[in-house]
Amino acid sequence: QVQLVESGGGQVQPGGSLRLSCAASGRTFRILPMGWFRQAPEKEREFVASIASSGMTTFYADSIKGRFTISRDNGKNTVFLQMNSLKPEDTADYYCAVKYGTSYIKAADFGSWGQGTQVTVSS
Repeated sequence: QVQLVESGGGQVQPGGSLRLSCAASGRTFRILPMGWFRQAPEKEREFVASIASSGMTTFYADSIKGRFTISRDNGKNTVFLQMNSLKPEDTADYYCAVKYGTSYIKAADFGSWGQGTQVTVSS
């Protein structure tokens, strides 16, 4: 079972940037597609971005396209989410997870969820 630990969250002003990291245990990381999701208070968890095991294919939610970039370093068992031009509506708890199913965007096809890292965008 893969264990995931997110880090890098915090409070930032609108227009600012943050880089989230998700460190994975286990030697199988390099073959696992990964994803980032977020959940704002009183809202459902929503897809943010996902990446194939090779890192060559990525998917993004329309709401963050052009502002966020997902990447991975298989040598360090880590997946990243670079978040630029942050907006107040990006405020949420951010989670990384492993894609076990067929979809790159449906939360139901992901598992081994991390504990999350909080991102707050406010002035």
